[in-house]
Amino acid sequence: MPNMTLSIPEEIHKIVKKHNEIRWSEVARRAISEQAMRLKLMDKLISKSTLTEKDVEEIGNKIKSGIAKRHGL
Repeated sequence: MPNMTLSIPEEIHKIVKKHNEIRWSEVARRAISEQAMRLKLMDKLISKSTLTEKDVEEIGNKIKSGIAKRHGL
């Protein structure tokens, strides 16, 4: 299995060091794996899409507008 080195902010490092009972490498591995699986699914969905970038932008704008109206913004 390949290795990866991560940099984290000092504040986070202090918290991690304080809780050495947690297998932080497993926490990171699980989070990376879950995100990678989401991206894999997204890539699969996108590969079958006929939408253009402009179409996606228009849909996104409509969604944002609807949310703004719903929340009185």
